[in-house]
Amino acid sequence: MGSRWSRLFRPRLALLNGVTAVGGYCLYPPPPLQFILLVSLLCGVTLVAMGGSAFNQLMERDIDALMVRTMSRPLPRGEMSPWTVAAVALCTIVAGLVLLAVHHQPLPPFFALLSLLWYLIIYTPLKRRSTLALLLGAFCGAFAPLVGWTMAGGAVADHRIVIFSGLLFIWQIPHFWLLQERHQADYRRAGIRLVEFHTTTISRSSLFRLWLAALAATTLMLPTLGCIESTPLSWFLLLLLLFSTLACLRSERLLFPAFSLFPLTLTLMVVLFRVALG
Repeated sequence: MGSRWSRLFRPRLALLNGVTAVGGYCLYPPPPLQFILLVSLLCGVTLVAMGGSAFNQLMERDIDALMVRTMSRPLPRGEMSPWTVAAVALCTIVAGLVLLAVHHQPLPPFFALLSLLWYLIIYTPLKRRSTLALLLGAFCGAFAPLVGWTMAGGAVADHRIVIFSGLLFIWQIPHFWLLQERHQADYRRAGIRLVEFHTTTISRSSLFRLWLAALAATTLMLPTLGCIESTPLSWFLLLLLLFSTLACLRSERLLFPAFSLFPLTLTLMVVLFRVALG
């Protein structure tokens, strides 16, 4: 079950945000990698995401108590008071924003805060009212690479970060559909609006496969448009990543974990290319 702090902060999910922020930093080639800057970025984004998780559970403690997958969280179990969660979440978020602002660049903490507010003010309450919450909520994960990119000094409108962040935006839509398929009974019990599919499983639907095609096409734009080095190795790794993910379509059991690892694998590839460039 894990400790109450682990269940409150969901550190693995928060760390994924930190890792993709590092990917955004490494996507910007000119400056040499600075270890202290990378640690500040990774820890700052992770802390903000952890605080966001705690505030999300504070806002949704009523429906968390109704779902099997969330009823063991600290608030439904009475292990923490709402005031304790609010205070700890606020301190965690402030600590993360301070780490992002310590290098005197205003954009990284701004985008981290914007992502947090988008998650809590727009996505979280909208989940109970409209299926559009999924589309709007996908922007949250797309902000993390932008934090790293601006930390490195990149321009917000640069096509490289637009494509990379857009890739994570596209990925989140089918990823949530797969999560929905796993826990749809829970979501219905809690009153969360679901996207309806007229097939036996989501992975067999035409819409799901269309989103996968968009994901594949956007991924292959990375070397094509100069986001990463257009070398034989980059094309091999990208195609290997795509084909290994698509191969899991034949296995319902493997598809979700393989799909969940997509942003981590993609980010690690970008980081390795950046390290290779020096």
